[in-house]
Amino acid sequence: MKIQKIYELAIKEGMKADPRDKEELDKFLEKSKKEYENLKDDEKEFFDLEKLTNPYSDTRILAGDPNTDVSTILCGVDIEVGEVLLADRLREKGKNIDLLLAHHPEGKSLAGLPGVMRVQADIWHREGVPINIGEFLIDERMKEVQRSVMPVNHNRAVDAAKLLGIPFMNVHTPADNMVTSFLQKGFDEVPPYTVKDVISFLRKIPEYNMAAKTGTGPTILVGDGDKRAGRVVVDMTGGTEGPEEVLEKLANAGVGTIVGMHMGSKLRKKALKYHINVVIAGHIASDNLGLNLLLDNLEKEGIEIIECSGFTRISRL
Repeated sequence: MKIQKIYELAIKEGMKADPRDKEELDKFLEKSKKEYENLKDDEKEFFDLEKLTNPYSDTRILAGDPNTDVSTILCGVDIEVGEVLLADRLREKGKNIDLLLAHHPEGKSLAGLPGVMRVQADIWHREGVPINIGEFLIDERMKEVQRSVMPVNHNRAVDAAKLLGIPFMNVHTPADNMVTSFLQKGFDEVPPYTVKDVISFLRKIPEYNMAAKTGTGPTILVGDGDKRAGRVVVDMTGGTEGPEEVLEKLANAGVGTIVGMHMGSKLRKKALKYHINVVIAGHIASDNLGLNLLLDNLEKEGIEIIECSGFTRISRL
């Protein structure tokens, strides 16, 4: 399977699991097309053409020829310079490594992280928050995240991969969409009665079960296990954490419990203030679940997956 096909498959699966419907995604891509068409000729060279077909600016082929055939992937939650050197060392020992696959973005994907955040407004809208309010709130948060990633040395790992001739790509929001969809479907099919039931549900999933045994599993961050969960909303996609102001809007819309990967102190204080239960499923465990759901598609094609950097392969085939 060629790298380009793996990339296209990741985008396709991400769009299938996207909180937005096909019409909204088509509008998003059409907007990118019009943006490109309206640019002056001397500005078009700076436009990322991948935006015309890929709505996820944090998911890209970062190094290597897209037409390279892949039979073995070294996959990790984070692929940084250390993991690139690990791949090179494995090659020296005779292990075939055709592609480095990261979850978290590097290079141009990291620079593009703020671009995927607007989907959060659509998730809130689905729960009853007016879209105009959601878009205003996320726009301000996007600017904040943009400022935070601007000074980062984005290309360190990408440069290392290029120097060693190892193809490199990452899949961020598509995998996050898949874990969000998977969990939300489970909670909707059998709604948990109490917050403790939310924890029990998560612990039955292999990735969270493993994490619980190492002290990094599902945890109640806000609320009490015996309290009723109310409407459970999975908040695990859209690049990174949203704005703290949205907690009030979600509470007013009737959300009882948020299940997330992580939550900072400011958002936690707002959740306390507005009486929203918060269950932290676990960041790396959630990333593992999203990657595993994606990699099932690649394993069907006979691709071997080698684990590293916090990733454990669990097949559902």
